Amino acid sequence: MRRVVRETHLEPSNFILPLFICPGEGVRKPIASMPPQCQWSIDAAVEECREVKRLGIGGIILFGLPESKDEEASGAYADGGIVQRAIRSIKRELPDLLVITDVCNCEYTTHGHCGKIVGGEVDGVVDGVVDNDATLEWLALGALSHARAGADIVAPSDMMDGRVGAIRHKLDENGFGNTPILSYSAKFASVFYGPFREAADSAPQFGDRRSYQMDPANGREAMREIELDLEEGADMIMVKPAMPYLDLIRQARDRFDVPLSAYQVSGEYSMIMAAAQNGWLDEERAMVESLTSIRRAGADFILTYFAKPMARLLG
Repeated sequence: MRRVVRETHLEPSNFILPLFICPGEGVRKPIASMPPQCQWSIDAAVEECREVKRLGIGGIILFGLPESKDEEASGAYADGGIVQRAIRSIKRELPDLLVITDVCNCEYTTHGHCGKIVGGEVDGVVDGVVDNDATLEWLALGALSHARAGADIVAPSDMMDGRVGAIRHKLDENGFGNTPILSYSAKFASVFYGPFREAADSAPQFGDRRSYQMDPANGREAMREIELDLEEGADMIMVKPAMPYLDLIRQARDRFDVPLSAYQVSGEYSMIMAAAQNGWLDEERAMVESLTSIRRAGADFILTYFAKPMARLLG
């Protein structure tokens, strides 16, 4: 009877699995804070994607760990960058698998920030501020390089003002007018990103990201950010993190008639896994309840590290 009258349903196609791509061959390096998640070399990632496809999961989103970093985030938009090579390899073997790419710079800069730093050193300590407008060209070039490599959707996560418009213009003028933009429109300066920074080797070397990510206290501002991104050409929107912001997922669902996603981030995942490993929670029930709550709030699809076990459970 419960199954018959259930209002919110989960399907494997509702989920997008994040994958961290690292240099090397045959690499499957465990991420200590996110068991059993791994960093994958490109060849190993292709095999992981075969399993994703077999399970009926909606798709993947790629994050890159480059061979080297610099002040200009050049690996983020190089045609031979690690994500660009991964896209080509995955699409060559699994052309029908949905491939989304994270468009950002934090994994590629020596300082770990999402944009170009202006400033310098103070008493031998590197310091400065992120130049919003100077960063837009990096982001536009990164999105274009992903589209050229075969990405189905590009997803800017940096939270620079105007980046959706810059990306849309760059894609359109280069013949990729049909490549959709999934914008991390309401991305908050959250404590729940901690394990991700280990996974992606992207912790800032000074300061924090509160000058460009959102204040967790500001819900009305989140709606303005989403509206601005849609005006600039975003095709899909995202709220990140998910469970601490279920109220904003619901507000976005009620206000905007576009595909809506939510990212169940690393900290949300790791808390459940740690509690389960200590016997404080039932892992399977916590996984199902958390994902159900995000869908119930209004998310059409969810970026989650639980994509594979949830898909197996749904069978």
